[in-house]
Amino acid sequence: MFRKAILIIHGFAGGVYDQEELANYLELNKNFDVFQFTLPGHEKNLSKVKYIDWINASEEKLKWLINNGYKNIYLIGHSMGGVIATYLASKYKEIKKLVLAAPAFQYLQVVKENLNLTESLKVTPKVIKTYGGNEIIARFLKFKPIVIREFMELVKKYYDYPKYVYCKILILQGKNDNLVPITSSEYVYNSVKSSSKSLIYIDEATHDIFRAKNKLEIFKLVEKFFKNKKMEGIDNI
Repeated sequence: MFRKAILIIHGFAGGVYDQEELANYLELNKNFDVFQFTLPGHEKNLSKVKYIDWINASEEKLKWLINNGYKNIYLIGHSMGGVIATYLASKYKEIKKLVLAAPAFQYLQVVKENLNLTESLKVTPKVIKTYGGNEIIARFLKFKPIVIREFMELVKKYYDYPKYVYCKILILQGKNDNLVPITSSEYVYNSVKSSSKSLIYIDEATHDIFRAKNKLEIFKLVEKFFKNKKMEGIDNI
């Protein structure tokens, strides 16, 4: 049996730690080889990074898997990583399945090219209440506006790419996500051309879907999807 590669792409201001437990869970399945990497700038300093650097790094990692013989590749993208994963899935036939967790085609309940993301975070009580002031400061507010603009430019550049996706897709959306609204996942679900697609709403989950209270149930859901179990339509867990 040919081994399958799973490539996980984290989100803006995130890291491999956000999906670490999911990666470990999937790694226990002997048919999966799981790969993660840190997007440029996220290990130290984002101030000089352009959005194309995140795209190029992800594409290079995918090409490395293809060049090493993987013909069946499954992508998992969280938040901004979901936007990047969508672009890759629209381009490479080796990508057979796609999991998007809170794909950030929309964010902070609005879609505006002139949105000041830093100021929006500062004045969003629900975000502060959900994630805690310390985490918000550590993850978002430390970034200069020029860096946040790169995130916004990436979303703008690839906003239409869901309509070019034909592979099987599973979309996960936390009902208590105050960073990426439910409408973002619904936009992807309604846009993709996949013959098999599923949108799962997760009760009580925030933006950190893979660290939710019912994370084990979510991990099993992803595993089920990757094991060719039929999953279609809209559901809740």
